[in-house]
Amino acid sequence: MLKLDLDRAAYLVFLVAAAAAPFFVYPVLAMKILCFALFACAFNLLLGFTGLLSFGHAAFLGSAAYATGYAMTRWAVTPEIGIAFGTLIATALGAVFGGLAIRRQGIYFAMITLALAQMVYFFCLQAPITGGEDGLQGVPRGALFGLIDLGNDTAMYYFVLAVFLGGFWIVHRTVHSPFGQVLKAIRENEPRALSLGYTVDRYKLLAFVLSAALSGLAGATETLVMGFATLTDVHWSTSGEVVLMTLVGGVGTMLGPVVGAIVITALQSELADKVGPWVTVIMGAIFIANVLAFRRGIIGELAARLGSRP
Repeated sequence: MLKLDLDRAAYLVFLVAAAAAPFFVYPVLAMKILCFALFACAFNLLLGFTGLLSFGHAAFLGSAAYATGYAMTRWAVTPEIGIAFGTLIATALGAVFGGLAIRRQGIYFAMITLALAQMVYFFCLQAPITGGEDGLQGVPRGALFGLIDLGNDTAMYYFVLAVFLGGFWIVHRTVHSPFGQVLKAIRENEPRALSLGYTVDRYKLLAFVLSAALSGLAGATETLVMGFATLTDVHWSTSGEVVLMTLVGGVGTMLGPVVGAIVITALQSELADKVGPWVTVIMGAIFIANVLAFRRGIIGELAARLGSRP
């Protein structure tokens, strides 16, 4: 009961803080944090609750970003259609990648996802429809359902917050469903889950596709926020960043990836102009400190300390 009350209190505090954020934080930064928080939650569904470490999740974020940017600039569709199109492309890509990768485990699975993601990167670099090294620039925000002007930062922020909350609810509902319990069983002991009669590969594929779809939703939304899609969105370093966000916040926790995304994105934003390329070194130092000092992440450590109290 105490744990349940603490969880509800944490969700309530986060919701209030998120609702008030655009009045205290630069709205574009706040929206970027929410997009990466959704990306980290999607990744955590795969790593934290299924036990699959993907090094290629930027492929889904970036493919949706490019697809949404292309649809918005070339076809002049409305934002909701552009986001739906980008998410659909990421979902389809996730089904293909998942079908190729899930039959392998451990480092082999991670390397396959990385190799497939690099193929997407080089496609985006070479294909004429992606803009090459310049990417897709000048992506309009448009009007939501033809009614709400997303050019207004405040309106855009609350739309992004709604998208994030929808994606977070999907992850939460999935984790706390019978399907999610099977995923946890696979994470803890895959041979045992297999011996109990579960079609492990099918469950892992479904988790992979769902994670890819939510990552695509994050990437599509980010494109509207920033107004462009670039090679950074599909670069391997972005896949590394989402791993770092999840580890810093707490693998296998609900709010951990959100906290990790806030910490990493805010630090990058604040330090980029002050220390330049040294920001990468600082991120590496944070990762080392996380592994050595608090391996369960920020939320994981807090939960462990609060849970140890009588």
